Order: sequence, then C-alpha cells, then structure tokens
Amino acid sequence: MNQNGLSSRIFGGKVIVFGGDFRQILPIVPRASCSDIVHASIFSSYVWDYCKVLTLTKNMRLKNGKGNNNNNEITEFSKWILDVDDGRISEPNDGLVDIEIPRELLITDFEDPIQAIVESTYPDLLQNYYRLYYLQGKAILASTIEVVDKINHYILDLIPGEEKEYLSFDKIDKTDATYTEAYEVLTPEFLSNLRTSGLQNHILKLKVGTPIMLMRNLDQSQGLCNGTRLIVTRLANHVIEARIISGKNIGNLFYIPRMSMSPSESPWPFKLIRQQFPIIVSYAMTINKSQGQSLDTAGLYLPTPVFSHGQLYVSISRVTNKNGLKILIHDNDSVPCSTTTNVVYKEVFLSLY
Repeated sequence: MNQNGLSSRIFGGKVIVFGGDFRQILPIVPRASCSDIVHASIFSSYVWDYCKVLTLTKNMRLKNGKGNNNNNEITEFSKWILDVDDGRISEPNDGLVDIEIPRELLITDFEDPIQAIVESTYPDLLQNYYRLYYLQGKAILASTIEVVDKINHYILDLIPGEEKEYLSFDKIDKTDATYTEAYEVLTPEFLSNLRTSGLQNHILKLKVGTPIMLMRNLDQSQGLCNGTRLIVTRLANHVIEARIISGKNIGNLFYIPRMSMSPSESPWPFKLIRQQFPIIVSYAMTINKSQGQSLDTAGLYLPTPVFSHGQLYVSISRVTNKNGLKILIHDNDSVPCSTTTNVVYKEVFLSLY
C-alpha cells in the first residue's frame, strides 16, 4: 500500500488477461516508420514486464473447418501460413521481401482480374445473391480501400434490383480545441470528398440483398458490434433493415439508424463529423477489416501489395480450409504474377521469448 492507502501493485494486484496475436496487424500509426509502430505495441510498455506469455499451438479455424478430412494437408497448410508471418520464406529479409505463392492457390487464367476474383469467390452469384447461407462465409480481401470500393461497385452493378443512394451530412466540430473561424470557408462539397480509414464514405449505395458490415458498436448484447456482417432486407429513407449473417445471432433482424461519426485520429487540422449509416458494403473488405472473420471462401486480390506487418498473414489465415483460398496477383498491365510482398517486423517476436 502507498501513503494514500492504494495498492502499489500493477492493476491493484488483479489478474488481467490480454488477448492478441503479434503475427497479426500491429497498432495503426499514421505515417509511421517500422520503429514507431513497434514502439507503439504493448511489449514496449512497462506493463509488459509484468506479463506472462501463454501461447496457443493449434489452428482451430482450420481444425474445425468444413471438409478438412486430410490431417496432413491441414498440417502442411497451417505450417505455410505460420512460415509466411514468421518471415521464414525467402530469407533473409529485413522486414519486406517478395515471396512465391503456391501454384494451387493462384488464379492465373483471366482477362478481367476483377471479374475473375468475383467469379471465383462468388460462383453462381446471380442465382444466389439474396440467400443468407450463400453470403455467410464468403468475402474478397484487398489491401487498400480504393480497390475494395472498385470491387464492391462492380458487384453491385451486377446484382438486379433498384439501387438506393444515401448521402452524408458533413460538418466541422466547433467545440474541438483546434477549431478556428478560418474553417468556415470550407464548403460542403470539399468536406464530402474527404476520406480516411474508419470513416464512412459520403455516398453510400445499396440494394436489397447487399451484404454489409458494421463500423461501430451499436448493441453488443444483440451482437451488433464493429465487424458484424449483415444482409440488407429493406431500404427506407432514414433507416436500413438488415439481418445478421455472422456471429452468434445469425438470422436476427435489426434496424440501423444514421449516426454521427468522426475518425479516431483526424488526418486533417480539424475534426470532421459525418452523419451517415455506420456500415460499409462487404462483398469485398480490406485485409485490416477482415481481422476476426472466419470464411469458408476467401478471394485475395492483390493488384497492389500489402504494406504493413501481418497483413498477408491475416488475409491467408481467414479461411477454414485450404480449398477455400484463392489468390489473384497481377502487375500494372494486368499480367498474372506468382510472387507478392510480405512484410514482417521480426523484432516483434523477440518479446515472446
């Protein structure tokens, strides 16, 4: 006890359990170097000196996946996944290296790469696009939001039905400490064109049957959490009706309202408030957003390579079986490639030993 009668032991002597995987994506630090990102992680905190590391040794996503009857194949595929993120392929490397992707995982015969990855991930799409079970375990993953938007727009154009467009209402937070009257000259048109990670786009286009993902926690007790996937069942002017297709509350129907959102770390000198539905279309999603997802079928589309630690590992480890993963890589001329960039900061793993 200290002089104020409070415990001097960390967390008051309570046992605190941290869950995480250093093989996955590290904390997001805008415009940071490798050193900055590493030092933002928990193992650089004084708290880490008081932690005891317990490790998990079995890939339960693969072990319990459908159609996984070949134990040797599971073991081999699981080892390849770990070798990718431990940086054991194409050694030596200093954090960034090109690695060869196994031939059986690649899509190499195509004229239109987006069409090819869509048809591989969503076979017979037009006959099944509105079926809940069909969309449950499928997604296309890409490294940038620009590529994700392009794929989602492509699929939306394929799907029959009337498209509804929702526009956001944008304003600057006048209560923020950085606010000055100079920002009054910023027009609504300028604000509506601003984009950043974690913030919904100004324009949201949807059709009935579109899979969506929540970007905010709405009601955790009902399973409406950041990352929950749903399918749109009705589109009204001020509310969206959708049915959950992931997690423990599959099949439950909910109404999603508009809400005010701001980026957690603003890339601008002011704080933007955007009122929009807290959802994104999720035929395709960024690799970062796929963390925590388990997919029966995942199409990894890499016209641009990954750019941060653990991204490639996250993308290839979302599937519940090896046959469910297909990877399409091409260069700027849409010529198929069999290699891609892998980023691994090996100093991260030193804290585990």
